[in-house]
Amino acid sequence: MVEKIGVPRGMLYYEFYPIWERYFKELDYELVSSPNTNKDILNMGIHSSVDEACLPVKIFHGHVEYLKDKVDYLFIPKIISIYKKEYCCPKILGLPDMIKHSINELPEIIDVQLNLFKRNNFKRHFSDIGERLNIERRENVRAYKNAIKDPDIQNKWIREKIIGNEDNRIGSNEINILLLGHSYNVYDNFINMNIINKLRDMNINIIVSDDINNSDIREYSNKIPKRMFWTHGRKTTGSAFKLMDEGKIDGIIYLSSFGCGLDSILSYIVSHKATEHNIPIMELTLDEQTGEAGFDTRIEAFLDMMKWRDRSEDNIPSFR
Repeated sequence: MVEKIGVPRGMLYYEFYPIWERYFKELDYELVSSPNTNKDILNMGIHSSVDEACLPVKIFHGHVEYLKDKVDYLFIPKIISIYKKEYCCPKILGLPDMIKHSINELPEIIDVQLNLFKRNNFKRHFSDIGERLNIERRENVRAYKNAIKDPDIQNKWIREKIIGNEDNRIGSNEINILLLGHSYNVYDNFINMNIINKLRDMNINIIVSDDINNSDIREYSNKIPKRMFWTHGRKTTGSAFKLMDEGKIDGIIYLSSFGCGLDSILSYIVSHKATEHNIPIMELTLDEQTGEAGFDTRIEAFLDMMKWRDRSEDNIPSFR
């Protein structure tokens, strides 16, 4: 019987799943993802996680609750660093330990480290996975090489499977909006109340940070006076700074989680940059109490004001 490995559809799922999927399939495991986030998953997560956790962490707990009785293993790697001399959010670092201490009757958790802080050795991460699963070394190396052979696999997957419009690029519609935030806020349609489809229905062109080359992100994020040591903070600021400096966006919608310390800093940095360029920006804060009606009203009002300003005025402040 083929063993099943469960992958919760939350947190950094949207950044690594295509590689994980290809790797495990090469080793003849059945990879089982939890379904798209829904109310039941959210409720399970709220009841099993600590109250102080942010919404994405609570939802991740819910996805684990959904999967735990359906698979032989849960794949929840301990992701410490994904770039040299940079770290991930502390809640991402501690995610496997939070799950183990919050949820009972779990299957075996594959919680190998991914830590590229001192050395960019992605291969070591997969070697550790192979050792945990008792995979023969040569077979594991073959699976790893096949998993990473397409360097653009994640961006293609985001456009084809998540956003659902591969050709939606800068300049194709009247208004270009940068949808900014962590991947688990931008790509989870339950958390963000289906904002991507709502904007597309309004004929808005959507740009996301994954559309920007990593080299450009690093170049533009270095314009911040102090070194950014959060990889996802660098991605957020670098992509926003590049698009604003090059005049390729008309506005920014920043999706942040209530209680996220990183977002509280990044949104402030991006807002001040938007002020310099006179670019409208709106921050939408997400938690389990956010109501969709008020959410939709704010989006519609923001877009209406942008269109009105383009027609009538040029001196309306963009900050907040």
